[in-house]
Amino acid sequence: MSKVALLSLQLIVAVVSLGAWYVLTTVPIGGTTLLPPFFFSNPVDVAARVVKWFADGTIWKHLWITLIEAMLAFVIGSVGGVLVGFWFAQQPRVAAVFDPYVKMINALPRVVLAPIFTLWFGLGIWSKVALGVTLVFFIVFFNVYQGVKEVSPTVLANARMLGMNDRQLMRHVYWPSALSWMFSSLHTSVGFAVVGAVVGEYLGSAAGLGYLIQQAEGVFDVAGVFAGMFVLAAFVIAIDWVVTLVENRLLVWRPVAAETRT
Repeated sequence: MSKVALLSLQLIVAVVSLGAWYVLTTVPIGGTTLLPPFFFSNPVDVAARVVKWFADGTIWKHLWITLIEAMLAFVIGSVGGVLVGFWFAQQPRVAAVFDPYVKMINALPRVVLAPIFTLWFGLGIWSKVALGVTLVFFIVFFNVYQGVKEVSPTVLANARMLGMNDRQLMRHVYWPSALSWMFSSLHTSVGFAVVGAVVGEYLGSAAGLGYLIQQAEGVFDVAGVFAGMFVLAAFVIAIDWVVTLVENRLLVWRPVAAETRT
């Protein structure tokens, strides 16, 4: 499928969804709307709120703070996940010892950790960053760990037969094997880094998209809540697009999958 056709289908899905939302919240059927505007607002009011935020500059401060928190969480969590994932994959005994503890920590609900981080780091950005790191780290860690372990034994044996040392094996065998897994996890991690920042802001902050949504929810401003969520969604898509650009640059050697026709 061409990029133009794909983009057209994506736009059609968006237009149909927004159109259905508008009809269900504004057109009376049997004397009443199927979706009460008080609870669901409508696309026109939400769009007007987003335009107002950008026009008067209200949103920029909140976007910047959430961006800083999400980026710090993303970078720290990703780097930590890559390093520990490589280390565990290269040290099977260490991985076996710490395996139950890693799984135990990963199973902890992150929302429960948010108040603890607030107590430790205060209401500033670092409590939100810490929450985001706990979400990003494990996603990247498990993918990198699996990616390194999935190295073909035949490729590894041939590389050693050619005289590669450990450093060369890491650069030319392990690292390329882990890259595809790593970038797959990074696309997911982008959203989780933002989720960590926004949830932290929602629970306690003085600025940020989470704070903006929480304030709107507190006064039953449904249009404001939906506007905040749409800005947040666009925000995540923009960051994910940047990750895709970096992925395409680093994985330029990766063969393009052949399309199949049915």
